[in-house]
Amino acid sequence: MAFTAQDVKDLREMTGVGMMDCKKALTESDGDMQKAIDWLREKGLAAAQKKAGRVAAEGIAYAAVIDNVGIVVEVNAETDFVAQNEKFVDFVKNVAAAAAKNAPADLEALLDSKYPGSDKTVREMQQEMVLVIGENISVRRFARYTTGLNVPYVHAGGKIGVLVNMEVANISNTDAVVTLGKDIAMQIAAMRPLYLDPASVDTGDLEKEREIQLHKAIEENKAKNLPDDKARQIAENMVKGRINKYYEDICLLNQPYVKENKVTVEQHVKQVAKELGGTIAVKAFTRFEKGEGIEKKQENFAEEISKLVK
Repeated sequence: MAFTAQDVKDLREMTGVGMMDCKKALTESDGDMQKAIDWLREKGLAAAQKKAGRVAAEGIAYAAVIDNVGIVVEVNAETDFVAQNEKFVDFVKNVAAAAAKNAPADLEALLDSKYPGSDKTVREMQQEMVLVIGENISVRRFARYTTGLNVPYVHAGGKIGVLVNMEVANISNTDAVVTLGKDIAMQIAAMRPLYLDPASVDTGDLEKEREIQLHKAIEENKAKNLPDDKARQIAENMVKGRINKYYEDICLLNQPYVKENKVTVEQHVKQVAKELGGTIAVKAFTRFEKGEGIEKKQENFAEEISKLVK
């Protein structure tokens, strides 16, 4: 598979590794971007990459609690100006309200459900918004929680929407629990955990990480000229510690709590629960970042202008 100079540039932006190493990684990986990232990691040149990819699309990620139902939605548009448009913002909030009230099973069901205050469906209203605003508008995804205590958080005017779902018992001070939920939501927004805890980590992701770290450890031990069996044994012991670090990076409850990094998020939650005289458990969370994983078409404006003046 061939690769271009743009691929080398993209790989550099994704990994922070130098151009020549990125070019070599793509050559060794036959142009496959993900394999190139893995190759760089095995050589110890790149850190773990999150699944988000390049953020390019515009719109709003929005979270709210509506009639005791926790909702987080993402609605995309073509330009960042739309996020400031009052009609678009109202549309996003009404999509969230439709998701809360109609309990759709999936995105198609949400689009076919009744739009609040109208005889139209969400899909029909979405098409109407395209005509009103003059841009392509698309409801991309949503998540909803109907049990427990849900705490929403919207960061940077809709760049990130987070919803935290907690199970709370024997605590009357709800405000204190909501404050805790907000702090956790801000942690999620900033630190981008992929999973709640180690038990929820995808087995395929875990095995892939073990393999990468094993290759990396073996590579590091080559200079010691150890017998193969001894080198592998040492490498496997190194991997155990690195997997714990991997959990700290990707699992919310294992992450150092950002406001007091001597304790984990899980330890902080237990500490607050003890102070409030009850129990609190973070059961789930959803984090949406607008345009996450969507690549916007890159225009060459100099080339476009050149075409116009010919």
